[in-house]
Amino acid sequence: MNFADPGPRRSVSFLLLLPLLLAAQPVATDGYLPALPEIARDLGSASSSLTVFMLAFGVAQLVCGPLADRFGRRPVLLTGLACYTAAAAGCALAGSADALVAWRAVQGAAMAAILVCARAAVRDLYPAHEGPRIMARGLTGPGLVALVAPIAGAWGVQATGWRWVLVAMGVYSLALLALCWRAFSETRQAPAESAPVLASVPVSVSAGGVRQVIADPGFCAWTALAAATYGGIFCFLLLSPMVYVDLFGLSPVLYGWIPAGGSLVYILGITWCRRLLSRHGPVRTVQLGASFSLLGPCIQIAGCVLAPTSPFPLLLGHAVYALGHGLHQPCGQAGAVGGLPPQLAGRAVSCSGFAIMCVAFCAGQLAAQFVDPTMRHGAWPMVLPMALAGVVLVLIAFVWLPWLYRVRSAQRVQPRS
Repeated sequence: MNFADPGPRRSVSFLLLLPLLLAAQPVATDGYLPALPEIARDLGSASSSLTVFMLAFGVAQLVCGPLADRFGRRPVLLTGLACYTAAAAGCALAGSADALVAWRAVQGAAMAAILVCARAAVRDLYPAHEGPRIMARGLTGPGLVALVAPIAGAWGVQATGWRWVLVAMGVYSLALLALCWRAFSETRQAPAESAPVLASVPVSVSAGGVRQVIADPGFCAWTALAAATYGGIFCFLLLSPMVYVDLFGLSPVLYGWIPAGGSLVYILGITWCRRLLSRHGPVRTVQLGASFSLLGPCIQIAGCVLAPTSPFPLLLGHAVYALGHGLHQPCGQAGAVGGLPPQLAGRAVSCSGFAIMCVAFCAGQLAAQFVDPTMRHGAWPMVLPMALAGVVLVLIAFVWLPWLYRVRSAQRVQPRS
């Protein structure tokens, strides 16, 4: 049996599992946002638990990728889901901020295993040119979960307290563990079957491959795109509860509709991305996305200057940025892996994910330094990082990626000596 053959039965099964696996991230982040103010009141700290979670997620990918390439996607995935469930229970029972941070770090590392295996399986089962389309379809699931999770989390916090939000995370991952145990088959190519492919790939693949991954120009460009767009959205995720609840006085339930609305726009962006990819290709798609990514923060900056007491310019700007984010994510995540052989998929995903989380962590930590209980800097700590991300995305989409594709086209047409 060919482990990499996506026959009809396997394809349908994996296409159903992929959105659920990718949704583990918004379950752990978006559903957690409405609980941050209450956690801060109970335990004395909240934002550090989210930043440490994302840092652990990024660092653990450097380990999970090689493990998934060495031992297979299935054992690493199931282990990750089991640890995710246990960590959610530990978070729900945490009696101090330090304990919560520690368990969230474990949960972030477990989530790394889940997402690395899910993204690597896409490269295992589908050719490179289909990767963005498959990822766009798979990312619809996280978008839908991100739409529901903040609202459900807000109602849960208000009705039962923040601990039950974390219990719900554990229930989700436990159900997903049972489903994957029954339905997820190994997708990594068997060594005997991958030998012909390896023969045509440089020796560095067998020797570890990380150097080859990092040296690939396409990997660097698409990873930079994914890191920039997520860095901006992470600053929103981290700081928006304080901006809208503490600065503008919204209730947690009302605030929950804000990230949910952004997720709805994000879903529309992903759906639009699938159509744009078939008509215009990935570069033109991300160029349009970069325009939205810069326009959104510009609207927010205008609001901070002209109407600092109104949240509506911030909401409109976030919606525009979320639309661009929906165009960038499938292209960036699939593009970082698509130019490399399947034998390097785990390592490529892990290196890409590590870079994305490092950018998000650094941006979030820097922005959080300008937030205090009095919110004396207003919404600027949330807005300016998104504006910087928009500028970087424009440079990548309109300068770096076109240059890269021109170089590759010239190499293909250059006569061989």
